Amino acid sequence: MTAASEPLLRVEGLQVHFPIKRGVFVDRTVGHVRAVDGVDLAIDRGTTYGLVGESGCGKSTLGRAVLRLVEPTAGRVLFDGTDVASLGGEPLRHMRRRMQMVFQDPLGSLDPRQDVESLLSEPLKAHGLGGGKAGIATRVRELLDAVGLPSAALRRYPHEFSGGQRQRIGIARAISLEPDLLIADEPVSALDVSVQAQVVNLLEELQQRLGLTYLVIAHDLAVVRHISDVVGVMYLGSLVEQAPADALYDEPLHPYTRALMSAVPVPDPVVEERRERILLAGDLPSPADPPSGCRFHTRCPWRQETRCDDEVPVLRELAPGHSAAPHPPRHLVSCHWAEEIRDGVLRPRSADEVAATQGVSVRATGADGAFETDALVQGVDEPIERR
Repeated sequence: MTAASEPLLRVEGLQVHFPIKRGVFVDRTVGHVRAVDGVDLAIDRGTTYGLVGESGCGKSTLGRAVLRLVEPTAGRVLFDGTDVASLGGEPLRHMRRRMQMVFQDPLGSLDPRQDVESLLSEPLKAHGLGGGKAGIATRVRELLDAVGLPSAALRRYPHEFSGGQRQRIGIARAISLEPDLLIADEPVSALDVSVQAQVVNLLEELQQRLGLTYLVIAHDLAVVRHISDVVGVMYLGSLVEQAPADALYDEPLHPYTRALMSAVPVPDPVVEERRERILLAGDLPSPADPPSGCRFHTRCPWRQETRCDDEVPVLRELAPGHSAAPHPPRHLVSCHWAEEIRDGVLRPRSADEVAATQGVSVRATGADGAFETDALVQGVDEPIERR
């Protein structure tokens, strides 16, 4: 296999565990928060990998671990064939020039004491790029033009811009060193809906122009489908499904992915009324004490006690199923019963049935589709309304 055909980024068995410390005089480690727990993925050059999941599933921590903004506990991060975890000092600094990040909060990621010119010229000076003062000034103006901002913005400070403009500045800073990989952590979640499409379109234009490779971390399923070539779904620190974007959205195979897709509203009222709706009971378990076996079994409508409770599923490719395509795309899923669920052999239980096993009951109330959750725990009398 040639170097060009090798994935630009390969993650193998990545783990990020944060110790839980207790003690007054001496800190004792009493446990670990398993933020990322054994993730494998690969991103080809020039493509976009979308990573989705609930808040707290570990997707942002995974992105930071790739750049070593947090230190991995175990596993390997291979960037262009080099193990990033083995680097330190100057070699790591040079490698980071090729890997940049766009952060979720554009205001929090920009120094409020620096104007735009200083923000964009600083990385060029730090890495000795730009060819002197005149060359750096020219490069800074080129960066502003690339993200659609006027040169008049050079003397202004971050607080003087709108959220969308600040995110454009963050993108300009990220591409200033001409990286190969750009990790975008919730790049549009902090923006108004009216400007989200503009930023997404900008990212696509820059990818085509500069040949960038993206790892896009998001919870907006519509944004991920629009921009991604491959989509991975994370749950409680692990990857539960991975497939080409269209294949995953057309036929989600993991119960958790199916639940996520069923929560996306459909503009057609007839389809919305008749389509499958999967309601998950309970909350995301604690990553400090994850369930045994399949981590989703405590909320899964298709749970089978014979394997789900005590046997950890592996991420595997399903046997060919009912597909009209002559060459069905490679689809990986981490579920013991994925084939039976896909083929309709196993039927899902209702949210009430699943919740009852966890000491919680869920019932629909009102025409607005709101749900009440009653805790079946002694001493809790008032229902908790969730919308």
